[in-house]
Amino acid sequence: MILETQRLYLREMNQSDFESLCKILQDRDTMYAYEGAFSDDEVHEWLDRQIARYQKWNFGLWAVVLKETKEMIGQCGLTMQPWKEDEVLEIGYLFERSYWHKGYATEAAKACKKYAFEALHAAEVCSIIRDTNIASQKVAIRNKMVMTDTWIKHYRGVDMPHYRYVVCRLL
Repeated sequence: MILETQRLYLREMNQSDFESLCKILQDRDTMYAYEGAFSDDEVHEWLDRQIARYQKWNFGLWAVVLKETKEMIGQCGLTMQPWKEDEVLEIGYLFERSYWHKGYATEAAKACKKYAFEALHAAEVCSIIRDTNIASQKVAIRNKMVMTDTWIKHYRGVDMPHYRYVVCRLL
């Protein structure tokens, strides 16, 4: 276990999480900000990328597990992401649709922010969110982040405006 909150714990994902990850990444409605659901191969690539991040950075997107049921309900964690000419530390989150609007994303994202500041001693952390993803923007705002700039990302052949929400560590 990496992190624990009141209702959740976050741990590294492993290959046995493939089916749980498919419930998230292969749901067209959940994946609207990514221009559609992932294939099995894309889910495998996503999972392999997280495992490689754990080895390289000692962090990545982690499995979010509901304490009450021991079920993986989403993923949330820290990744290094390109932003214009820089690479920035980002809190990312993506949950199974049946667990939306219950505060789990905010709870997990706040724990990741604390981890970034306390364990990694990061000066700032951000969330990079597509302009149409209002729910994720609200999570960032509840995580005390402020929108600082915009950038067009090119993904799956589509130009996608993204906002960068940032919070700085208090010294």
